[in-house]
Amino acid sequence: MVEQVEISSLDKRYEGHRIRSTGIEKSLLLSISAHGIREPLQGVGSCGERILLDGFKRLRCAKKLNIGIVPYLSLADDEPVGIIELLRISNARSLSILEQARLIDELMKVHQMSNAEIAGLLERSKAWVSVRAGILSQMSQRVMDKIFNGQFPVYSFMYTLRQFMRINNVKKSEIDEFVDAVAGRHLSTRDIDLLANAYFKGPEHFREQIKNGNISWGLSRLKQPYRSSGDCTQRERQMLTALEITGKYMQRLILKCNDRRFKSRSFYAQANLLSGGILRQLDPFTQAIRQFYDRSRQT
Repeated sequence: MVEQVEISSLDKRYEGHRIRSTGIEKSLLLSISAHGIREPLQGVGSCGERILLDGFKRLRCAKKLNIGIVPYLSLADDEPVGIIELLRISNARSLSILEQARLIDELMKVHQMSNAEIAGLLERSKAWVSVRAGILSQMSQRVMDKIFNGQFPVYSFMYTLRQFMRINNVKKSEIDEFVDAVAGRHLSTRDIDLLANAYFKGPEHFREQIKNGNISWGLSRLKQPYRSSGDCTQRERQMLTALEITGKYMQRLILKCNDRRFKSRSFYAQANLLSGGILRQLDPFTQAIRQFYDRSRQT
């Protein structure tokens, strides 16, 4: 049952488990100032103790607007049961995979729940729980803090930086250096993707520029159209365009190949033929690109 409670009565110990977003919070502030808080904050607890699990953005907005009383709904009396319930309804709410991972980590380490126990209560597979349990081990505390403070987008870590760690064996310390250099600069995920590819795959002098904070210089170089080089012939410009498109689609395919939403037999029949054709060209393609790279590096 929804009740009206004083914001001072809410325990915010889980605030660090939820990702901040300045943009979303600004929009929410305008909405609450005009219409009030429409959805109750959610938490756990009994006998007057209220541990907040969901609604931290609404709570911060309420404080800015000097709202002292907010609607509140208790998910359970018991803390781990409340966390499980929040995870159960997370498909219908905005709970990111990284927030799910942090809550599952809490259940395992603090409340001593096993993978199988969590999976059973959530009615999920053990693999679903394992994937989320393993995410936090892939990042340092420094990177985690920047993501949850809203200084670095979770999407860029999940779908850009993790790929470099898995495919290119980039170390955590290198990820830390890159995130330190670009975090808090209000960059788009596209800009971060461009910088990351150049930082981890490009020349050393580019990496040093980014480490030194020359982000604008790096982006201007990366976004500068190749055809702006007046000394390139039409054939050369066509080659540069082909390389750019190939690199973009290779990165896209790396991400999409792991998509579990592909289901139909018709799709897999066609995909098998196309992927087989790519595999047959892979060795000669790799050899040609490696030779071309060595030749261009020596020029």
